[in-house]
Amino acid sequence: MKVAGRALYLIVADDEQDTVQTLGAILTDEGHEVIGAYKGLAVVTQARLRKPDAMILDIDMPGMSGYSVAREVRAMFDLSPPLLVAISGKWVGQTDRMLADLAGFNHFLQKPCDPQVLLKLLEPLRRMPAWQTDTTIGRTSDLP
Repeated sequence: MKVAGRALYLIVADDEQDTVQTLGAILTDEGHEVIGAYKGLAVVTQARLRKPDAMILDIDMPGMSGYSVAREVRAMFDLSPPLLVAISGKWVGQTDRMLADLAGFNHFLQKPCDPQVLLKLLEPLRRMPAWQTDTTIGRTSDLP
């Protein structure tokens, strides 16, 4: 089900290729431009090249954790950071969700995440002009 609005520029990062490819295919099918990455440092490099509208980040990536990537990206885009969505199948306890919140994530989803939930989180961004993107739209670190 495609939602009206602009296409988003998204970065999907996970050390599991299947996750990146599956989420990438779903998001591309919705009309978004998606860049996949498998290591934390590659995510930061991609974000420096072009600011994404949103980033879907695994917590447990080699070299640089999703927490570290989120902090780095928040610092990089201090006044207008991209929407940050944490995904994890391993680090899903209450402490992990609190750490994600402290690192600057807007949302936390447990793997396997429901693609419809992810698409719903992106909907508000689709309705905004690119220059007006504000990622302070709702923080829902308590989603399933």
